[in-house]
Amino acid sequence: MALSPVLKKRLPMIVGGIAAVAIAIGGVVWWQGQQRWEGTDNAFVHADTTSVSPQIDGYVVEVLVADNQRVEAGQVLLRLDDRDAKAGVAQAEANLAAVTAAVSNVDARAIQEQATIASRAAGVAQARAQADLAAQQVERYDRLAQQGWVSQQRIETERAGARTAQASVAEAQAALVAEQRTVGVLGSTREQSLAAVQQARTQLEQARLTLERTVIRAPVAGVVGARGVRVGQYVRPGGQVLSIVPLGDAYIVANFKETQVDRLRLGQTVQIHADAFPGEDLTGHIDSFAPATGSEFALIPIENATGNFTKITQRVPVRIRVDRAGATLRPGLSVAVKVDLKSPGGLSFAEAAAGVTQTAEVGR
Repeated sequence: MALSPVLKKRLPMIVGGIAAVAIAIGGVVWWQGQQRWEGTDNAFVHADTTSVSPQIDGYVVEVLVADNQRVEAGQVLLRLDDRDAKAGVAQAEANLAAVTAAVSNVDARAIQEQATIASRAAGVAQARAQADLAAQQVERYDRLAQQGWVSQQRIETERAGARTAQASVAEAQAALVAEQRTVGVLGSTREQSLAAVQQARTQLEQARLTLERTVIRAPVAGVVGARGVRVGQYVRPGGQVLSIVPLGDAYIVANFKETQVDRLRLGQTVQIHADAFPGEDLTGHIDSFAPATGSEFALIPIENATGNFTKITQRVPVRIRVDRAGATLRPGLSVAVKVDLKSPGGLSFAEAAAGVTQTAEVGR
């Protein structure tokens, strides 16, 4: 169908007008989008992965989990050879029994010494009674001697007996003091034995703890990953044997440009797009802002004080809490996020950097 000459002349104007209207509409849509959304594709899924390591060394005798297996907190992951640990427990128990018996022996000796002290005290009383009797005899014979009824030899004999009785009193008192000092020594020995009992109990507790550590359990619930342990392998304390990833607690760290964070607020709604889950709508909320840019946490920080300086826009890590509805994100996946600036929020990046305290409850 041929166009009329008039239409041919006006066709460029019509096309231009349509293009101008399309550009205007597109500009309005773009401007509205810029006003409502702030996004980045520099975002990755993270999780607080727990590395499992043995606390003692030994040979692995049993591995009870497989790769990518889901485990619960407290579930047994693997066992180490426990024969040495069991022997240590038996030795500690025997040592505790020995030192406990030593305390009982000291207590029995203390009871015996109390009886001996009572006997010695009775001996002192008896010796004093004999000494008093001998002194009275000497006094009586002295009076008789003054009257001429007793010979001098008899008086000397009685005086010697009195001195012997006094010596017996001194001997009995010395024996009593010795027994009393023995009781004091037994008291010190008992304290020392009690300290040995406490030490033996501590050693037994340590031995039992070592035996318990031959069984390695899952500290948290999650999925087993990076399992590098096998039966017969010799492991050492601190050496990683596997990791546990808590998939239900995954979160996103989105690196926004420093020119973008001014409009972000804690608690604002975030739309998440993951290539691993196409067509599925995932949502989240801004949880917190990092205290510094990503370059500050690099192993080799950037030194801008030397050489020629070129200003490069830095990125600020923003932690995004993923809503539990939807697919389970795997740590390490890259995602694209868009923050709904019109959604309600709390503190801004500047307020959070200034130290204002507020919990982001909006959107939870």
